Amino acid sequence: MSSKSAGFTLIELMITVAIIGILSAIALPSYRDYVLRGRIPEATANLATKAVQMEQLFQDARSYVAPPAAICPDTTSSKFFGFVCSNVTASTFTITATGAGAMEGFVYTINQSNAKATTGVPAGWATNASCWVTSKGGTC
Repeated sequence: MSSKSAGFTLIELMITVAIIGILSAIALPSYRDYVLRGRIPEATANLATKAVQMEQLFQDARSYVAPPAAICPDTTSSKFFGFVCSNVTASTFTITATGAGAMEGFVYTINQSNAKATTGVPAGWATNASCWVTSKGGTC
């Protein structure tokens, strides 16, 4: 009589664990970057909307001074970004979106000339003074 053992050997199990470990080491950072890139439009869309609202204010009042609270400061319209206005005069404004929580480190701006800039990013990302960075390589 011959006895055959059913099951896995320790070597087979260790090879499987090693393969899962290698795949996880590649997949998890890629997934994290994917999630971050998916949250960036929350900032850029709100900045664009707020810039339009500031232009509407200028059309009505001929000045950017005293924007309503719905425009700035705004910490409630976005889960991952807070918005503040600075450099507000009769003819200029700058709106800044600053990341919070999982998006900490990201800082995007727009001004009255529709000049967009990325002034802050987490380590490993690249800034760009002429556009909103939407990917780790610094592309817009």
